[in-house]
Amino acid sequence: MTANGRNAPKPAFGKRAHGLWLAPFLPYDGPMMDNASPFMEALALIMRLDPVFLGIVALSLRVTLTAVCLTALIGLPLGALLAVSRFPGRSVAIVAINALMGLPPVVVGLTFFLLLSRSGPLGGFGLLFSPSAMIIAQASLVLPIVIALTRQTIEDLWANYREYLQSIGMGPKQAIMTLLWDARFSLATALLAGFGRATAEVGAVLIVGGNIAGVTRMMTTAIALETSKGDLALALGLGIILVGITLMVNALAFGMSRIGVRHAG
Repeated sequence: MTANGRNAPKPAFGKRAHGLWLAPFLPYDGPMMDNASPFMEALALIMRLDPVFLGIVALSLRVTLTAVCLTALIGLPLGALLAVSRFPGRSVAIVAINALMGLPPVVVGLTFFLLLSRSGPLGGFGLLFSPSAMIIAQASLVLPIVIALTRQTIEDLWANYREYLQSIGMGPKQAIMTLLWDARFSLATALLAGFGRATAEVGAVLIVGGNIAGVTRMMTTAIALETSKGDLALALGLGIILVGITLMVNALAFGMSRIGVRHAG
C-alpha cells in the first residue's frame, strides 16, 4: 500500500520476465529430438547395402580414382621435369604451382562451367553435368598438389644423385625415370594426399556436375543436399563412409611414408 491508500504497481519482473530471462535455466517440457534414430537408420543403410546409397559411393570412388590416375600420369613426369630442369622463369613456375594448390574449388568449378557450357569453347563435347566434367574438375584441383610434391621430392634426390647419374652417362629422361622409381613410396604418399583432397571436394563437382540423382550425385554433394532436406540418415551414412575413407587414406599415407623411410635407410 502507498501513503495515499492505493495499491503499489507490481514489479515488471513477473512470470513473463521469469520466462524470458530464466528460460535457458528452466527444464524443457517440449518434445525431445531423438538423435540416435537417424544414426541407427544410417547404420541400417550401410548394413543392408541400400542400392541408392551404394550408387552414390561407387560413383564418388570412380570419379575420384579416375581423376587421381589422370593426375598421376600428368603430374609425376611434370613435377620431375621441373625438378631436374633449369630454364628462365622456373622460379615463377614453381611459385605459380604452389599458389594453385590453394585454388578455391568454386573458382575451378565456375571456370569449367563456362568452358563446358553450350556457349563455351568446349560446349560441343557435351560434357557439362556429367561424370567426365567432375573428373576434369577434380583432376585440375589435384594436379598442382601432385606436381608440387613431386618436384620437391625429386629435387632433393637430384641434389644427392646428380653427379652419380651424370657420371654413368644417364640423360635427363633416364634420370627422371630412375628418380621416380627410387621415390615411388614418397610419391605414393603425394597421390594419396591428392586423393584425400579430391574425396572431400564439393564446390567444383557441384557446379559442373549439377548433383543429378543417379548421374552426378557424389557423397559430398549428397550430404549437403540431404542435410538441407532433413534426411539425416542418408547424410550420416555417407558421412560415415567418407570419414572411413579419409582414415584409410591417411593410414595408407602413413604406412607408405614409413616404408619409404626404411627403404631410404
